[in-house]
Amino acid sequence: MQPAYYENLEEIQNKYWAMLNDAVTNRNSPFRIPVFICADQNEIDGRIVVLRKSDRENNLLQFHTDFRSSKINILKKNNNASLVFYDKEEKIQLRVKVDCIINNKNSITDESWKKTQHISRRCYLTDDPPGTISSDPTSGMISKLEDFDYTMEQSEEGYKNFTVIQCKIKSVEWLYLAAKGHRRAKFDIEKKQTSWLVP
Repeated sequence: MQPAYYENLEEIQNKYWAMLNDAVTNRNSPFRIPVFICADQNEIDGRIVVLRKSDRENNLLQFHTDFRSSKINILKKNNNASLVFYDKEEKIQLRVKVDCIINNKNSITDESWKKTQHISRRCYLTDDPPGTISSDPTSGMISKLEDFDYTMEQSEEGYKNFTVIQCKIKSVEWLYLAAKGHRRAKFDIEKKQTSWLVP
């Protein structure tokens, strides 16, 4: 028996938003760690990010990064990017095209920073930016940070590097792999168009 979303565009949207919403809090969800791809001319870069917010009403996805990360400079030049999600068990892939908004030291970062746990804040307390060349294997953290020997108050120093990337969805391409026959659809948010595609 095929699922409700096999040949129903509305059910497809309900399904992928349910998966995205679940991924924000479910650490075991494959959708929690999509591949984020950004590019500026010849500089094309991809990495895994952690999905921190899913907002269907505003067609928005969100993740955190360090303001000193190389992706920030790329996004400043070209804010068009893509997120790729894949769930092996569900056999569902999403390719999401987005416009990125960089938030640093503003109300958006204030709200997210307050929810960021003590254990996670140390990532933003390193002296050197992510990607800095090192002569030895390193976490980039001084031993106090590695041992979590810092107070919540001391962790506030990391706020200046803490950055929230808001991804405004332009389009979503859905692919469902099924033995009977794959199904592919596109949801163009900007043009307000939905269509079936040949897989």
